[in-house]
Amino acid sequence: MKLTAVLLAFAAYSSQLSDATTASGLKEALQVATERAVHSTSQTGGFLDNPQIRIKLPGKLETMANGLRAVGMGGEVDQLEVAMNHAAEQAAGEATPIFVDAIKAMTFEDAAGILRGNDTAATTYFKQKTTAPLRAKFRPVVDTAMSKVGVAQQYEALVGQYTSLPFTSAPKLDLTGYVTDQALAGLFKIVGDEEKSIRKNPAARTTDLLKQIFSR
Repeated sequence: MKLTAVLLAFAAYSSQLSDATTASGLKEALQVATERAVHSTSQTGGFLDNPQIRIKLPGKLETMANGLRAVGMGGEVDQLEVAMNHAAEQAAGEATPIFVDAIKAMTFEDAAGILRGNDTAATTYFKQKTTAPLRAKFRPVVDTAMSKVGVAQQYEALVGQYTSLPFTSAPKLDLTGYVTDQALAGLFKIVGDEEKSIRKNPAARTTDLLKQIFSR
């Protein structure tokens, strides 16, 4: 079940329900939707194989990457990018309990605001409530994952190769912070795209779970 399907069902049925039931139903459905979004991004290839959220080398490394490709080290540069994406995939798996906490804290006013809001109102809610705790949770996971897949070693090796070339200097970059921020951006991108889609598609179908929740 997609987050966007939740919003369509909520709009269709909310007028028939009490405030408490409406808020409760939206919370339960959002929990299922966010868990599935996290599951998707945390799978092997969840970032790497999705061109919308694949993490590319940061702009600060573009000069270095081009220089290394020019001397036949394009494969090594690509391996670094692959490793960064795998680290983000591992970190994404940590998001579910933080999303759950944000959903549990949602009031009926929050739910009503999401319904009446713009195309990404739910995504905005999650960004406001979860960005700081997600970043704190993601960073050590990204750091550990990058160590396991050898990102730091690969990066240092590439910097060493690059600085051995004439007229070059080592780029300064917090690579862990960069991957952490890109992992967050990718996760919110998936949620936001789903939300936009369903708000513009009134013919979207409700799932059995939504029918059960909103048939009361």
